Amino acid sequence: MMRIVLLGAPGSGKGTQAQRLQAKFGVPQVSSGDLLRDAVARKTDLGVKARAAMEAGQLVSDEIVLGLIRERLAQPDAKNGFILDGFPRNSEQAATLSKLLTDIGQPLETVLLMDVKPASLIKRLAGRRVCKSCGKVFNIASLPTGGACDNCGGELYQRPDDKEAVIAKRLEVYQSQTKPLIEHYKNLGLLKVIKGEGEFEQITARMEAAIAPPKQKPADKPIKAKPPKKVATMKETVLPPEPIEEPATPAAEAVPVVKKVAKKKKAAPKKKVVAKSKAAPVKAAKKAAKKAAKKAVKKKAAKKAVKKAVKKAGKKAVKKLAKKSAKKAPAKKKAAKKK
Repeated sequence: MMRIVLLGAPGSGKGTQAQRLQAKFGVPQVSSGDLLRDAVARKTDLGVKARAAMEAGQLVSDEIVLGLIRERLAQPDAKNGFILDGFPRNSEQAATLSKLLTDIGQPLETVLLMDVKPASLIKRLAGRRVCKSCGKVFNIASLPTGGACDNCGGELYQRPDDKEAVIAKRLEVYQSQTKPLIEHYKNLGLLKVIKGEGEFEQITARMEAAIAPPKQKPADKPIKAKPPKKVATMKETVLPPEPIEEPATPAAEAVPVVKKVAKKKKAAPKKKVVAKSKAAPVKAAKKAAKKAAKKAVKKKAAKKAVKKAVKKAGKKAVKKLAKKSAKKAPAKKKAAKKK
């Protein structure tokens, strides 16, 4: 869809560029001046009213112009859009046009302003020539061979309002009437300014770029969740149990303290050492105390057994020695008698 309005001073080239866009995109150029001339020539109801106003030296009312635009946009070739040229000319006309386009379901999309320097405008207008038959516009710098229209062969002529004496007045009227219109569309966010100087192809390219729909950004690729970094783990360290108010026993003197070394890893944050619950060390201490008590009892029993064995062994040695002495005694007596 292309629903645009072309704005620009007389001689800015909006008519020529409208024809280029029409040929490329297949949407009609709707010129208010052409609509009036056609309606007058065909003697339609609106054409008759327009002719009566012109013959009376009056301006054609906005109501008539809007009626002609409504009829033109209702034709099949305008279903995909249009290029409005020459209307609106002021803020009031812009407001009524907006209402009309909304009513027919074809609201405006873009307003293109052809920006050209005053000196260039005067040069263009003074050298403009128009075909009497088809209305194609030429410039004296690029007239077709033979001086006739290369589209239909019609005669070329200079419009009365393109005389140099009239051009300055036309530009003055344009500035006073159209400046508020430019502000109107700027405030609505519809205005786009096109540099209207240079080769025709360059200007057309600028216009096409301005009306092209914005490029859609590629859809964001789903972000893959990064696997969590491996953090060096630190094994729990068991702290010594808190002092317990119990009867002192040999077993309570040494409670094993188990320390586990953390795995070494560069740039690994240290974990806080967390002690196990108090219940675990208490149980361990009681168990160790019982074990030590059993060992102490066994040790005491062992000492008694050793003493008893020593004592018993001593008695045996005395008896053995006495027997040995008893055997030696008779031998000594016999020896003594012989002497």
